[in-house]
Amino acid sequence: MLAEYHQRRYIISGVPRNVSTFNGRNRTLELLQGPDEKFVQVLWLNKECFYRLSSLLTENGLRDTRSISAHEQLMMFLTIVGHCDTNRRSRFEWRHSGEIVSRHFHNVCAHLLALAPRLIGPPDFVNTTSKIENNPNFFSYFRDCIGAMDGTHIPCIVDADLQNAFHFDMKFIYVVAGWEGSVHDARVLRDAQCDQSFRFPHPPAGYLAPYRGTNYHLRDRRRQGGDPKKERFNYHHSSLRNVVERTFGIWKSRFQILRGIPHYTVRMQRDIIIACAVLHNFIKMFADDTDLFNNGGEQQEDGGDDQYVDPSTQQQNVEAIAMGDLRDYIRDTIWDSEH
Repeated sequence: MLAEYHQRRYIISGVPRNVSTFNGRNRTLELLQGPDEKFVQVLWLNKECFYRLSSLLTENGLRDTRSISAHEQLMMFLTIVGHCDTNRRSRFEWRHSGEIVSRHFHNVCAHLLALAPRLIGPPDFVNTTSKIENNPNFFSYFRDCIGAMDGTHIPCIVDADLQNAFHFDMKFIYVVAGWEGSVHDARVLRDAQCDQSFRFPHPPAGYLAPYRGTNYHLRDRRRQGGDPKKERFNYHHSSLRNVVERTFGIWKSRFQILRGIPHYTVRMQRDIIIACAVLHNFIKMFADDTDLFNNGGEQQEDGGDDQYVDPSTQQQNVEAIAMGDLRDYIRDTIWDSEH
């Protein structure tokens, strides 16, 4: 009976399904021993970064099996999330059964999620980031800013919303995934702040929001009639905050699976999103010289002013008033320095 099942599952008309001698092990060696350009093109990271990541995952429990090495497991995962390869294509590419492909994809994803607390976290809230420190246009006004936040939609079986906070060096410092796409960003943020289990990294001073009802994005400056002082503040604010759109653009360009996650369970779709954020941060730490980081990726459209979440409204009135006063002070400083 077992022989009959094997023949029905793995043999078609008497011909084995996988007859090629070029298997997953050969594919792994071909990439590792081949040119660096091809390696980056296939896996979206260089060899040094790959070896670092594989070593880190191995230290945290990823193991070779009898039929597939840890290197091959990681490569298989990277090609699936990087090129949105289907299970059928991965079976052909790596010469493994669909069950093996799926099992090791889930296994690597679980190990990446275990690294999330180490690779996704807030800065020290003390040192000024180099992007601000090395730019006089930012340092004079935003020297104590530590990051920016916004949300994005990831097409899933159930459309999901993702709320993120970013450091200005284009790394994620906080990710919460799994909300319906129709939910407003303010609701996602409020829930993350109120639920202690989410460990939201609340900044010590508060949130510096732009002026509401005033032109914010560059394209909005064509409209006339606003307060010029507030518009200048909003312009500088948006120039610094565009790290959000740049990071989302690079992230979705590198991991094509985020443009339309295939048919996984809702929980697995959420896990894939977070695993891609972990990979993004790791690559930024050890291989940020890739073309995507240098060229800025594919820019996303930034939302209108009505889409910006004002986190200060979620805090105590005292903090909100203090940040409002700071905003007015920066507004006047910008105006005085330019006029």
